[in-house]
Amino acid sequence: MNRTDKAAPAPVLTTPWSDLALTRHPEDPRDPLRAWDAADSYLLKHLAEQGVDLSGSVVVVGDRWGALGTALAGAGGRAPTVISDSYLGGQATRTNLERNGLSGPALLTTQDAPPSRADVLLVRVPKSLALLEDQLHRLRPAVHADTVVVGTGMVKEIHTSTLQLFERIIGPTRTSLAEKKARLILTTPDPSLTPGPNPWPHRYALPDGIGPLSGRTVVNHAGVFCAEHLDIGTRFFLQHLPRATGARRIVDLGCGNGIVGTTAALTHPGAEVLFTDESYQAVASAEATYRENASGAARFRAADGLEGVPDGSVDLVLNNPPFHSHQATTDATAWRMFTQARAALAPGGELWVVGNRHLGYHLKLRRLFGNSELVAGDPKFVVLKAVKQASGARGRRK
Repeated sequence: MNRTDKAAPAPVLTTPWSDLALTRHPEDPRDPLRAWDAADSYLLKHLAEQGVDLSGSVVVVGDRWGALGTALAGAGGRAPTVISDSYLGGQATRTNLERNGLSGPALLTTQDAPPSRADVLLVRVPKSLALLEDQLHRLRPAVHADTVVVGTGMVKEIHTSTLQLFERIIGPTRTSLAEKKARLILTTPDPSLTPGPNPWPHRYALPDGIGPLSGRTVVNHAGVFCAEHLDIGTRFFLQHLPRATGARRIVDLGCGNGIVGTTAALTHPGAEVLFTDESYQAVASAEATYRENASGAARFRAADGLEGVPDGSVDLVLNNPPFHSHQATTDATAWRMFTQARAALAPGGELWVVGNRHLGYHLKLRRLFGNSELVAGDPKFVVLKAVKQASGARGRRK
């Protein structure tokens, strides 16, 4: 990062109560994406225009980069409780609060016990309908007849099925007019509703033909990618994972439900496996899947990838990187994962990656590692291997 980057001011969100400088995490002045969108702005404006009482227990679910939590922390009411599945989102919230001289919100993960009472419940609609279902079920006991319940999202994120979840679990639901391609969900709690039990987490048997985990049970908490079946990319990866490499320190980077790392544990007896993901739901799924099928040395952590892992301390990294950040398509996460893997690997250590063929990961790996080998491929996916050299030029982000 150069001097100009360091001096670049954070984008400013104007709220009904104050102007706030906000960034995503990790902070990157070259990132064109803001820490808020029209859905966040619409919700904040609605609260102010309707004179919603913020002096009671305010609960914010799914705040993506801290815009809602930071704004409400400065709105003059009681500091809100912010519940997020995202480690990166939580870090962004902390940074944005500090940047704007604010404090107070309680930051919870989706795996923590929810608050016992919510006088105002604000829901940023997630990409995953399952995660929304799980969170509404978990928070329903905190909702009472007078709770103000407002959801928000971009028009393309709100579907009939979204509204049906609010209606089935919380109460009668309607939507607002669209504003700047955003919409609000307005729900009136009905204490007499009996929505039934929360169906999450979900368990299912894996198919045959995928290696040591064939026919075994996988556990998925809500919101984890392909929570109800094995996705075809992971299936292809499982069929071509390295076996008996001699690796003693293995990382399942972006572990999801932990199928890849658990397979590695079974094929590398005695190795220590680190499962890491920025999603708390994913890490909980990975631990449950591992405990169901394996034993031995394993660690599970929600984190920014391999941040904090000592350089040169890992023998093998297995990675199926995402190429979306919420609704945005980006290679920033994959690039960051590859860069972190290169630093964490010992000389001679290997990074194995599966990805869609069209994403061109081989070019990034060659730039970072100086090499990239095609292990397997089909018309849709490729499995690539890059080896950490004892010395060599470091790559730069394009």
